[in-house]
Amino acid sequence: MKHFLVKTIANAAALAVAIWLLKDITLTGDNTGRKILTLILVALIFGLVNFIVKPVVKLLSFPLFVLTLGLITLVVNALMLLLTSVLADSFDLAFRVDGFWTAALGGVIISVVSWAMHMILPDND
Repeated sequence: MKHFLVKTIANAAALAVAIWLLKDITLTGDNTGRKILTLILVALIFGLVNFIVKPVVKLLSFPLFVLTLGLITLVVNALMLLLTSVLADSFDLAFRVDGFWTAALGGVIISVVSWAMHMILPDND
């Protein structure tokens, strides 16, 4: 349970940094509490997408990983962020990513911040 909580907090922090840095990734809400709740729910969706969909995509695109020496990871991360945006929209959450290149840059930011958060936060069960 603690591992799940740590990953959710790390995802929420990484998403918050991406929202703060990029104007085309938006999170709206009536008040701060609503924005925080939306951010946590989007972090949960993002975690589920990365847990369920991303391994399947990586397995199916394995030849491209070898051919591009792993650079296709940027594209996969961008697609996972765009999928999160679509799913959040279907759940009426006010999170939006506008465009592939914004998603690609957002994916890089989220990866770096998430890695840093996992270094800082304890991960023992």
